[in-house]
Amino acid sequence: MTLPVNDQLKYWGVVAVVLFGTLWFLGDIILPFVLGGAIAYFLDPVADRLETMGLSRTTATVLITLGGIVVFVVAMLAIVPLLIEQSIALIDTMPQLFRDLQAFVTTNFPSLLRPDSVVHQTLVSFGEAIQERGGALLQGALSSAMSLFNVVMLIVIVPVVTFYLLLDWDRMIAEIDNLLPRDHAPVIRTLAKDVNHTLASFVRGMGTVCLILGTYYAVALIVVGLQFGLVVGFIAGLVTFIPYLGALIGGALAIGLALFQFWGDWVSIGLVAGIFALGQVVEGNILTPKLVGSSVGLHPVWLLLALSVFGALFGFVGMLVAVPVAAAIGVLARFATSQYTASRLYRGSSGAPDHEE
Repeated sequence: MTLPVNDQLKYWGVVAVVLFGTLWFLGDIILPFVLGGAIAYFLDPVADRLETMGLSRTTATVLITLGGIVVFVVAMLAIVPLLIEQSIALIDTMPQLFRDLQAFVTTNFPSLLRPDSVVHQTLVSFGEAIQERGGALLQGALSSAMSLFNVVMLIVIVPVVTFYLLLDWDRMIAEIDNLLPRDHAPVIRTLAKDVNHTLASFVRGMGTVCLILGTYYAVALIVVGLQFGLVVGFIAGLVTFIPYLGALIGGALAIGLALFQFWGDWVSIGLVAGIFALGQVVEGNILTPKLVGSSVGLHPVWLLLALSVFGALFGFVGMLVAVPVAAAIGVLARFATSQYTASRLYRGSSGAPDHEE
């Protein structure tokens, strides 16, 4: 006998409260496990592809793990220290950049920077704030995030969790499927398939796009000779998942730095602008259509709202789970809308929707 709807809602509500409570109280502790699960989900298609080539699941998982370790070691030895060094140097340089900007505006637009003007006071206070707090804030964040305990947790636990989850991924999915309520299993499978499609398109597709564009921006800007090219490329690639925002933020930052560094060398400034223009052309016409698809069901505003809310409530772990939760809520909302439009509540006694103007 099927449980009444009220009882089912009660049980599933308790499950939801337990999950959110776990995120609330154990956010920092479960961070390595959430990261491991996200990485395993990202790499599962690679393991499946290797299996179709004749390798066992264990061999495929070991090969992927060894490749990931090599990439991680190279990044930790060659890229991460340089990225941190450039980030600190950029923050330390910001006050001088604002002073140069102030001198430029004073020379060309003296009326804007009178001592009593709002623009002058804003630039001065902004530069002083960055000089006093920017470097300390970044160094404090880095020292907190890279404490010995957290480093050991991430370096040791994340690869182990990723390895075992990737090894048993298909088996875990089958076990979860066996535990589904029999009366609702077909609907849950359909909804789960839609959520997976959205996540696969967005997380795997946009993750790959961000990685490719971030690498391209960083390498191209370093070749051109921009002083903080690695940081700018990293920032531009990181926010590429929000349409146009990555190019807008990265391009504005890169061109602004290029104006101060290459003032008068219009060829170099044009090359920096051209790098981001070419990146946008490649992203819009090649990378996003091929890797993401035309529609993934995650509106940028909805995604930003989910990241903001979950980040504020649950910290970094919340930001990691924000995209899957946003995708699931979006799928459930579309399902609820379709059920509503097919119901008598929407159609009324006539049994058909009213299209009269």
